[in-house]
Amino acid sequence: MTDDPTRRHLHRRRRARRRTAAAVAALAIGGLLLSGCSASGGGDGKVTLDFFQFKGEALEDFDRIIADFEAENPDIDVVQNQVADADTAIRTRLVKDDVPDVITLNGNGGLGQLMRAGVFHDFTGDPLLETINPAVQQILSDIGFADGQVNALGYVNNANGVIYNTKIFEEQGLEVPETWDEFVDVCDKLQAAGITPFYGTLADSWTGLPSFNALGAYPAQGDFFDRMREEGENVGPDSEVSFEKDFPEALDQQYQFFSYAQDGYRGKTYDDGNAAFANGEVAMLMQGIWAINPIKGINPDIDAAIFPYPATDDPDDRLLVSGVDVAVLIGKDTPHLAEAKRFVEYLFRPDVIEEFAASQTMIPSVVDAKISDDPALQSVKPYFDEKKITGFIDHQIPPSIPLAAIIQQFLFDGDADAALKTLDNEWAKVAARTITSGD
Repeated sequence: MTDDPTRRHLHRRRRARRRTAAAVAALAIGGLLLSGCSASGGGDGKVTLDFFQFKGEALEDFDRIIADFEAENPDIDVVQNQVADADTAIRTRLVKDDVPDVITLNGNGGLGQLMRAGVFHDFTGDPLLETINPAVQQILSDIGFADGQVNALGYVNNANGVIYNTKIFEEQGLEVPETWDEFVDVCDKLQAAGITPFYGTLADSWTGLPSFNALGAYPAQGDFFDRMREEGENVGPDSEVSFEKDFPEALDQQYQFFSYAQDGYRGKTYDDGNAAFANGEVAMLMQGIWAINPIKGINPDIDAAIFPYPATDDPDDRLLVSGVDVAVLIGKDTPHLAEAKRFVEYLFRPDVIEEFAASQTMIPSVVDAKISDDPALQSVKPYFDEKKITGFIDHQIPPSIPLAAIIQQFLFDGDADAALKTLDNEWAKVAARTITSGD
């Protein structure tokens, strides 16, 4: 048989289904309860690890990693389980007490809820933590570990900043702006030269969030969201902290950004924006590093880089918003903890994480791992090196609050007061019906 990754993956999936069907039948006959269905070793003496991973575009990368790991660890068989709706699938499995051995999930607010539920292994004291950029781990901590624990390891990170066409900047004699006034000046000079500064894509409501996250990160520094949770249902214009009190400048800045967008931006989509930027029609794009691959899919030769939103008057205060694109976890009480840790340790080997991160156009979390020489990645490297990164603020906002729609409406009508009042009211309503203000 040829070593074809797709065939190998399908073969493993068929084996996994056969094992699962046999186990369920045996449990039904015996009248037993299903608990922690990690696959055990077969007659060949191997231990089989159930590897749940959420990222469809990483399936082939993980197939390669698994094949290499199994070659070095012939006593372990890793079965990759990747499904379309991973968030729903993992919640369903956890409710059934069917916790996979090794798991990857996106480091968002939903992961924070799961970690606080206490269903994952505690990595406290694990030597791997010494190899990971502490600023990356802080992002995960901010979204919510179980009390006193470290439930996830950051694997690769994205970067949310302004994507810019370096060739256009060079041709116009423009420097990367480091302060808010410099940023406005760059936009004005581009317009004067007949170049559209930004491409807006508000037909997809979520595309208003990258700039909201980047600009809102500044007033959200420190303990803003901890204090918001303490205020709970009392959040509003008279509370110690609130969106109405702390976020007016961020929304004013965001609205000014969109004043530099092309005509008709309300009806254009994310794909439209990527295509326009790839074809050199605009100088900048309000997106993160995740847009680089689709842009280069259209124009592989484009020169693009990223800078953080310079929303302050002091260049030294600039922060790059970054999310943990892939977090690695181990199921609590897995019967194969030693084997699961061996696989996780392999994932974090510098050569392994470097290749994965380069393939996914991401930043590896391991301090000594090399970052791809892609100009977009190199342009954000200093912020990781200097630990001047901060997490996405929408990961701190309960998912039942329709944040994308609220921000989209604000960018349509310019009514910042109404948007901020709505955010406070929605926060208070969530807090009133839950024990904590998370949802």
